[in-house]
Amino acid sequence: MPEPAQEPIVNRLSIQVATVNGSGSQTANNTLLRSIFQMGVPVSGKNLFPSNIAGLPTWFTIRANADGYIARRREIDVMVCMNPATVEQDVMGVPPGATVLCDDTILKEHPRKDVTFLALPFQAIVRDCCPKVDLRKLVVNMVYVGVLAEMLGIEVAEVEKALQKAFRSKPKALELNQAAVLAGVKHAREHVTHRPRFQVRRMDKTAGKVLVDGNTACAVGALFGGATVLAWYPITPSSSLAEAFNDLADRYRRDADGKATFAVVQAEDELASIGMVVGAGWGGARAFTTTSGPGISLMAEFVGLAYYAEVPGVIMNVQRTGPSTGLPTRTMQGDVLKAALLSHGDCKHPCLYPADIGEAYEMAAQSFDLAERLQTIVFVMTDLDLGMNLWMADPWQYPTKAHDRGKVLDEAGLKAMKDWGRYKDVDGDGIPYRSLPGTPGGLGAYFTRGSGHDEHARYTEDGGAYVRNMDRLARKLDTARGLVPAPVADGKGRKVGILAYGTTHHAVVESRDQLRSEVGLEADYLRLRAFPFHPSVRDWLAAHERVYVVEQNRDAQMLQLLRMEWPELAARCISVLHYDGLPVDARSVTDQVAKHEKQSPAMAKGGAR
Repeated sequence: MPEPAQEPIVNRLSIQVATVNGSGSQTANNTLLRSIFQMGVPVSGKNLFPSNIAGLPTWFTIRANADGYIARRREIDVMVCMNPATVEQDVMGVPPGATVLCDDTILKEHPRKDVTFLALPFQAIVRDCCPKVDLRKLVVNMVYVGVLAEMLGIEVAEVEKALQKAFRSKPKALELNQAAVLAGVKHAREHVTHRPRFQVRRMDKTAGKVLVDGNTACAVGALFGGATVLAWYPITPSSSLAEAFNDLADRYRRDADGKATFAVVQAEDELASIGMVVGAGWGGARAFTTTSGPGISLMAEFVGLAYYAEVPGVIMNVQRTGPSTGLPTRTMQGDVLKAALLSHGDCKHPCLYPADIGEAYEMAAQSFDLAERLQTIVFVMTDLDLGMNLWMADPWQYPTKAHDRGKVLDEAGLKAMKDWGRYKDVDGDGIPYRSLPGTPGGLGAYFTRGSGHDEHARYTEDGGAYVRNMDRLARKLDTARGLVPAPVADGKGRKVGILAYGTTHHAVVESRDQLRSEVGLEADYLRLRAFPFHPSVRDWLAAHERVYVVEQNRDAQMLQLLRMEWPELAARCISVLHYDGLPVDARSVTDQVAKHEKQSPAMAKGGAR
């Protein structure tokens, strides 16, 4: 008997596919995501995969949302179970009203009565359309793509277009996967009467946009930023950034004779890689490394040298869950304090916090200008969520300004400079003038010292000279406040504010709407984009009675930096934390803020929101 008709929920759904790592499901899941995107529906994908090569459970979540919300969503509307090891938890984990598709060789029925459970013969279907036994475990994933397309209203033509993109250089694989998709469509059309309440319908909200991952965006930014040297050591989740830059440089960093004008070196470890970056930066190259938390732990001493000797370089840090090996394929904002204060002694380093693909590209490019302008190491702080997942983005904006090499003296400049000293503050901004090795005229030579030195780079252990040098470095950091990206504020005049940074931004955007509709709370919003903090950050904090600082770590690392900067404002800051390794979702933010607001004395007295 056909099911009673329900009013469909259009373009507001989450699909999760549970498989095992190494089963080839990534291509199938990205085909689903891309097909929905091509239909003009805002979409995002989150890949939760294990740190081993193959065999352990993996989940891929696709969220389609007509309102453009792209943060992770807890609730799953359509679940596809392809892994025997997790099928029970997968079925039990979905909310009432969900639709569950399961390979009937794994589980034929389930006692839950508040979900629609469909056991489908995925293995039988793939046997009919894939003659090669050894390929069936890969091609079977395309069968559920076809079934979902038919059940959810995803246009088959868009699925085929997405397949053509995935297999454009492999015509035989394309044909095989197309056959599996169409077999899934046919089976669902002929044998599945259930249609989930959640449906996909064509929109026009993705026109002109592309799908790309953050590591690729950073690699393109490095290319446009003028990088010519990359020294790196493989580590999840940053390796694909280095690989993408290597491919780009191989294509675009060659002279008219085809000779490479770049150097990419896979070092023996992270310590060696940052050493190479410092050496290349000292020599005048725009150099960078890619790494994650364990890597920057090893880089501490060389980063301190670059800070004290004032050598430019860039570290692109794709954060993951720590400490130690931690959860190496999970996301976190766990290196905030470490990056800002890395090395022994008094060190502070500029850090950029991109929130999306556009900023990953822009900040990666900008970091090289900043490093040379400030003569120091600059961190670009992305995370696994941004780095390794596909995101919607506008096409790259071609840079229109020349690179800023900072205060570099050529032969004429050295002759014109009276009493030049490598570490002398001439302009009052804390930034000295530097020369590059090989500058003609013989006037630019100096010792690059990691030990005590005076304004002329002469060795000294005089305490007064040390204090002058450290005070000048502090002035340089103050100068950086006006050079790094300024924060972005939304809303003005409310007593409650929310502060976030990086990819946490997407959950906060949605959470503000939830708080408005569910709790009646109107909150201003400030998104930090860099450390050291822009002067306007203090004014914004001071203008609010309560500030919820949302971040993805246990120890409120950004809040600690804010407290170090402005201890007199610390009492009004309240942590909202998320650190289970999954990208933060809006509901986690909303629930924490709402709970605290109910306990707030101002709210208890009916105070203004």
